Amino acid sequence: MNIKEFLDLRATHNPHRWVLPVVPQVCTRGGFLFGGAGLAAAVAALESTSKRPLIWATAQYLSFARPPSVVDLDVTIPVAGHNTTQARAIGHVLDSEIFTVNAALGARPFAHSGQWATFPTLAPPDDCPPMPEDVATGNSIGARIDFRVANGRFGADRDGTLSDDGRSALWARIPGIEMSVATLAIVADWVPAGVGQAMGRMLYISSLDNTLRVVDLRDTEWVLCDTRMYAVANGYAHGAMHLWTEDGHLLATASQSMAVREPKAAE
Repeated sequence: MNIKEFLDLRATHNPHRWVLPVVPQVCTRGGFLFGGAGLAAAVAALESTSKRPLIWATAQYLSFARPPSVVDLDVTIPVAGHNTTQARAIGHVLDSEIFTVNAALGARPFAHSGQWATFPTLAPPDDCPPMPEDVATGNSIGARIDFRVANGRFGADRDGTLSDDGRSALWARIPGIEMSVATLAIVADWVPAGVGQAMGRMLYISSLDNTLRVVDLRDTEWVLCDTRMYAVANGYAHGAMHLWTEDGHLLATASQSMAVREPKAAE
C-alpha cells in the first residue's frame, strides 16, 4: 500500500487539485483530521504535481476538519527552477482554510555527504513495550500505527516531575505501507507526545505548525522517533524530532510549536 491509498488521497482531472476524505481512520481520537495526515497528503500531492522529491515542508494548522467533510488540496507552483521547485498546498473545506503547507522540492548533483547527529543507544523495537492502550486505541490514525516505547513516560506512568533532559523515543511502523517522505510526515507528528512525558503529567496538546526536513530517504521497517523538548512556557511548547532507520541512518528531522492545556481546560 502506498501513502495515497493509506490516506485515500484522490487525484482529480486538475493535476493541481487533490481531495482527501476526512474519515475516522485519518483523524485524532478527538475526532478531527490528524495534522500529520494533512501534511502527508500535502507532501504526496506536492511531489506528484511537481514530479520532484520533497526537501522540506512546513504546515501551519489553522482550523479543524471533521468527518464526513472533504478537504480539497490546491497545489500552487510559483517557481520551478533547474533543480529546485518552490511550492505550496492549501487544504480547505469549502471556504474554510484548514492548513497551509509551504515547501521546496528537488535534488541536486553533489558527490559528498556527512552526518553529525548522534543515533541514541536504545533497545531495538522487539525489546520495547507497546504504547499504552489509553494512548493508541480507538478508531483513529493512532490505532493504525504500531508504536513501541524506547524511552520516556507515556500513558499513566507520570508522577508530576519534570524530565531531566526532555528526551523521549518511540519506535514506529505502519504495517503494510511502503516507506516514503509522506509516511515520515505522519509519524513525525508525534512530537507532541513528548510534551507530557517531559512535564510528567497528562496534558492536552495541539500543534500550531509542523516542519519536516528530509535528509535521505531509505527503506526501513521501523522508524525511531527521537524526540527532544526544548522548553514549555506561557502555555506553549517547542520541540523537535530526529527520525532514524533501525541501523542509525538519519532520515529526516521535524520540529513543532504547540499549545499546551490542562485536560480540564481543553474540554
